[in-house]
Amino acid sequence: MKKKERLKLMPQLSVVVPVYNEEANVEPLLREIVAVVGQDPQQVEILFINDGSADQTEAILLRLKAECPALWVISFERNAGQSAALACGFLQAKGRILVMLDGDGQVDPADIPKIVQLLDEYEVVCGIRRKRRDTLSKRWGSKFANWARRRVTRDTIVDTGCSLKGFHREPLQQLYFFDGMHRFLPILLEMQGCSVGQVEVNHRPRLHGTSKYSNLGRLAKTWQDLLGVRWMQKRKLDYRVKESSDAG
Repeated sequence: MKKKERLKLMPQLSVVVPVYNEEANVEPLLREIVAVVGQDPQQVEILFINDGSADQTEAILLRLKAECPALWVISFERNAGQSAALACGFLQAKGRILVMLDGDGQVDPADIPKIVQLLDEYEVVCGIRRKRRDTLSKRWGSKFANWARRRVTRDTIVDTGCSLKGFHREPLQQLYFFDGMHRFLPILLEMQGCSVGQVEVNHRPRLHGTSKYSNLGRLAKTWQDLLGVRWMQKRKLDYRVKESSDAG
């Protein structure tokens, strides 16, 4: 097959979903995603990154693979964390644009078209959770984290914790990935010159399983990452070429 023919077969959209011990959520979530984006592998690919789950998540996804030609299941040998799962999905993705969302079912796949549409105007699009359906402690923890981050990095991202985000593939794949980077993706891409848009999206209560995060559990690590990102901002190279005359 010629290169031009291969390019025609590449999907336009990649949906990346990291999952860890979400056996009760993966099937209904996949069916919701398919209802929105379809399952034609020439148009869309749906990547579920199984982050070393210890329950039936992998078995359920492999069963669903037989029903959904657009589904791509990647399983880790052991739990490596959300950043690793996302980095794997991002680097494997072939779509011109990517949309990511968590595997807990709390963000609504019906909002994917909102994200995709805005990617015509922006290189990064972040969801803002409207009427969050989380516990009071999680909502207050997120408010504090967003406030602290904006104070340090001076960014304008309203809700970086919302997992529903969209990207153009090429600048995303050029990032340096590190543990914890998933919390700072819009800021890191903005540092590379990408434009960032934001839009309100629906948020739903978790129906099955338990959250993998707690406010105290991520505070110390997130603070270290935040200081690291601020260091990167301050040390970023900033120059403009006035004139260039090549040797020939």
